[in-house]
Amino acid sequence: MPRIMVTGAAGQLGSALVNGLLARGEWDVVGVDNLLSGRKELVPANSNNYQFIQANCNNPLEISQVMLGHRFDYVFHYAAVVGVQRTLDDPISVLEDIRGFENILALCKNTRVSRVFFSSSSEVYGEPVEIPQREHQTPLNSRLPYAVVKNVGECYLRSFHQTYGLEYTVFRFFNTYGPNQSYDFVVPRFMINAIHGQDLTIYGDGSQSRTFCYVDDNVDACLNCMTQDLFVNDTLNVGSEKMFTIAQLAEIVIAEVNSTSKIQYVSALEEGDMKRRQPESSKMQQALGRDLLPLQGGIQRMLNDERFMKYASETAKRRGWT
Repeated sequence: MPRIMVTGAAGQLGSALVNGLLARGEWDVVGVDNLLSGRKELVPANSNNYQFIQANCNNPLEISQVMLGHRFDYVFHYAAVVGVQRTLDDPISVLEDIRGFENILALCKNTRVSRVFFSSSSEVYGEPVEIPQREHQTPLNSRLPYAVVKNVGECYLRSFHQTYGLEYTVFRFFNTYGPNQSYDFVVPRFMINAIHGQDLTIYGDGSQSRTFCYVDDNVDACLNCMTQDLFVNDTLNVGSEKMFTIAQLAEIVIAEVNSTSKIQYVSALEEGDMKRRQPESSKMQQALGRDLLPLQGGIQRMLNDERFMKYASETAKRRGWT
């Protein structure tokens, strides 16, 4: 069977991708994560066609031992310091991810990997100059460290393809949410607060708009790009075109959870909270091959997910709500 490596395998997207690969049962899969921000409980148990290895992609010795020892056909490079606020607080940590691009791509070239799939971000667009944001037309206006590093990763892929013929696909993810996402991010934070009757805090007036993509739609679209050879040496936005303001999101969460929580408005963030994001998603829709799950449906799936509800309860205890 073809062999696939997923870096960042203990994160929300990496773990969901691993589970999606294993569910199809067509590949040997190796998940890699340094567990600095990933959660070990999201990692599936080792099996005949799956192995988890704790390693740091930014460390050339550690990642070379993995890649030289297994010889992969495909690599999904999802390892990264994630979250705009987290990387604003510690910008040097995200800059170190550039070493990971160098290590991964050099090893992919030398071990004849067929194709590399890279988790970029909507943040590369920065504050948008047009809506919707189009992969090859909208200027990239990235200034924050997290966004700049993602842009550097995209440049590395294009350069390795031009110089060495290494094939790639860039995924620019727009607000993917799901039951394994951490409290740092807006959908689980709003939901966990609403479940426990806590205020939902909004920075600014709540008019900033976002789109939301349920994790299963993200995974299916990305896997279809591999299995159907879609968007080879190309970039696609992965997300929904349906926009909501953050105030609307809070109201929807309160209604779906049937909560008594109130919305609390506080001062706007000094930086990093872009006013609008919306992808032009025709490539995403082609890759997915079906309609995306509506936001309300995704929230209900999370409410019915035992792991998420357990995480919500544990988070509430840590915050002293129960």
